[in-house]
Amino acid sequence: MIRGDDPRRFQSYVAVDANGCWIWTGGRTANGYGQFSTTTETGAREHWYAHRWSYTQTFGPIPDGMQLDHLCRVRACCNPSHLEPVTQTVNILRGESPYAKKARQSHCKWGHELTGNNVRVKKNGCRQCRECDRIREKARRVHRPQAA
Repeated sequence: MIRGDDPRRFQSYVAVDANGCWIWTGGRTANGYGQFSTTTETGAREHWYAHRWSYTQTFGPIPDGMQLDHLCRVRACCNPSHLEPVTQTVNILRGESPYAKKARQSHCKWGHELTGNNVRVKKNGCRQCRECDRIREKARRVHRPQAA
């Protein structure tokens, strides 16, 4: 075990893959992010995500209000050149969550284009197809029971 030399110790936990990812071989979180501990000048332990430590050692502090996005989409990667500081919104929208996939949709499930006047943005930020709204409203009027 390497003690005292954080950069050398860090590198001992890195394996480079064919895509240039620095795969963290040490401990990881349940979500797959590498974990790395260092000791400060005062002897206190600091716990880091491996990718955040790697980035700050290479480029300096992560700007306030920013998160690191893994451009390679590999959570265990700690290659600083595969990381980009972005806002939380950008980081989420670049991901593969259902919300991100929906935000990238160009057409509704019935094939109507989600652009211009055919898209309505709800208060919660979701987009809705106006053409589908018109079709649903027309069908609702046709099937509405007549007043006696």
